[in-house]
Amino acid sequence: MAQTLVGERVVLLDPAGAAVGTALKSEVHHEATPLHLAFSCYVFDAAGSLLVTKRAAAKTTWPDVWTNSFCGHPAPGEDIVSALARRAADELTIRLGNVRPVLPRFRYRAVMPNGVVENEVCPVFAADTADPPEPHSSEVGGFEWIPWPMFRDDVLSGRREVSPWCALQVADLARFPSDPLFWPAGDPADLPPAVLDPAA
Repeated sequence: MAQTLVGERVVLLDPAGAAVGTALKSEVHHEATPLHLAFSCYVFDAAGSLLVTKRAAAKTTWPDVWTNSFCGHPAPGEDIVSALARRAADELTIRLGNVRPVLPRFRYRAVMPNGVVENEVCPVFAADTADPPEPHSSEVGGFEWIPWPMFRDDVLSGRREVSPWCALQVADLARFPSDPLFWPAGDPADLPPAVLDPAA
């Protein structure tokens, strides 16, 4: 589903994760951000290294902060795998393979120092790519490939500062095997209702 940046909309949710409406993405993040649908993705190369990105300075939430490979919001009515492919292309100019949910129930709320809130039901996916990233500067301020065990341990120890959602996700992902190629896929049935039936 094509959207212009000005008209991009996010899906608003009830506490159970069902869709209850939409809002303009440009207007949804403030001191009382409503619960809405998002996703995070961890992209690995054939050696099991993680693509880590720095959020662009122009981002509304957590600018210039290092985080997982990319995040995004499904458009109203958009299949989440299609949304993942769209954001991977828009942010990093990469194609994804072996896309699977790994933390299908993840949600979080975080507050920036200026009071702006993130409040998301945000299932986490893992994927692979063979493409060299060519990031768009409006989305990504930098990137690097890091072996997953090194990134995991640095985040858990506090040696590496990352976005609040990434820190929480890494703590959950740390229970999985050190080789991300052997991470178990989560049950798709555990994804929020708004993902399971995007047309609702």
